[in-house]
Amino acid sequence: EGASFKYNQLDLHRSEYAAAAKALERLIKSGDIKRLSTGVFYKPRKSVFGDLMPDEEQLLQPYLFDKGKRIAYISGIALYNRMGLTSQVPQVIKVASTVKRVRTTIAGLRVRPVKCYVDVTDSNYQFLEILDSLKDFKIIPDRDDLSAIRLLSNMIIALTPPQIRQLVQCALQYPPRTIALAGAILEYTGQKEMLARLREHLNPLSTYHIGIEISVLPTVAKWKIH
Repeated sequence: EGASFKYNQLDLHRSEYAAAAKALERLIKSGDIKRLSTGVFYKPRKSVFGDLMPDEEQLLQPYLFDKGKRIAYISGIALYNRMGLTSQVPQVIKVASTVKRVRTTIAGLRVRPVKCYVDVTDSNYQFLEILDSLKDFKIIPDRDDLSAIRLLSNMIIALTPPQIRQLVQCALQYPPRTIALAGAILEYTGQKEMLARLREHLNPLSTYHIGIEISVLPTVAKWKIH
């Protein structure tokens, strides 16, 4: 219940698709399942208020996974809203993937692709979410800098040393401003093991105009962030 699916998730041979289509049409007519868009269906969750739509993650599940493996993740304002970095609700959902460019409308929800810097897996997509928020920090609408830095710092503090190393490895594929801000937050939170690795990928003469004050993040000057 509440999960969306496509034909290729039903473990059918292609010769069975025609029969499956007829079976799905019968289930749609009976109300047991509903169609989200062409070739995408879901079994509604029942409530006292009627049938409930899947949430965004479930709506987009057929596009976020391929044969059970994650290949994409939700980014942009939808992600930053979920993380608590903005109160704004997006009109367009951004999906990041190196495998496919998702451009569709599903249940009235417009979905568009956004640049992805690293191949997405189940083990790294949460780090890519953090790095996307650092990359877009300056343009996240309706943000409070102090609250946002505290929130992101707490996320990083919660990571284990191997996870920190994986985060840094992913960060090296991002633009320099992302690497610099990641370094500033890692240093601020006392995670010093990987700082030299980050600095190696930055031009010592470059500065990064992100708009974060020293009072918000005391380490910004060390990373040439203004």
